[in-house]
Amino acid sequence: MRKVLYILGQLTDQDTDWLAVVGKRLHVKSGELLVRQGEHLEQLFIVLDGELKVLAAQGQEIARVGVGDILGEMSFVDDSPTSASVQTISEVLVLAVEHRLISQRMAADAAFAARFYKSIAIFLADRMRNVLARFGYGESAGDVDEMQLGELDGHVLDTLHLAGSRFDRMLKKLIG
Repeated sequence: MRKVLYILGQLTDQDTDWLAVVGKRLHVKSGELLVRQGEHLEQLFIVLDGELKVLAAQGQEIARVGVGDILGEMSFVDDSPTSASVQTISEVLVLAVEHRLISQRMAADAAFAARFYKSIAIFLADRMRNVLARFGYGESAGDVDEMQLGELDGHVLDTLHLAGSRFDRMLKKLIG
């Protein structure tokens, strides 16, 4: 659920409501691929219910994602083909928001664009720090324990309550 905290914590209530209105709810059956490696994504996905696994090129599981996770943020930023596949473990409900609609909103609302890109930048920076620390890079990498790797940074902690309430409101609107 970390990703949604980064994203919704930086957005406004109106931004979150807009995502819920323009996004489409997709029900995906267990065992189906939501994202195929090497393809261009045209949507950003917010997981509303269920669990998925991220698969490397050879099909090995490298991560699991669930409620509150966001998929496709990297493809939105750089429009590169996807770097992994994502397969459902259970029946899944996602909110799919077309890149085209997000781009149109950004073009019409510079403040939204700034908030959206800032949220993605904060998330990706945190993920990079955790990866570097996990693989032993950096001056104090040997001193990093598992607790530190999972800690939320100050940007997220400051907006945690807002992000949580925004996501709860989104879930109530979309799921009932």
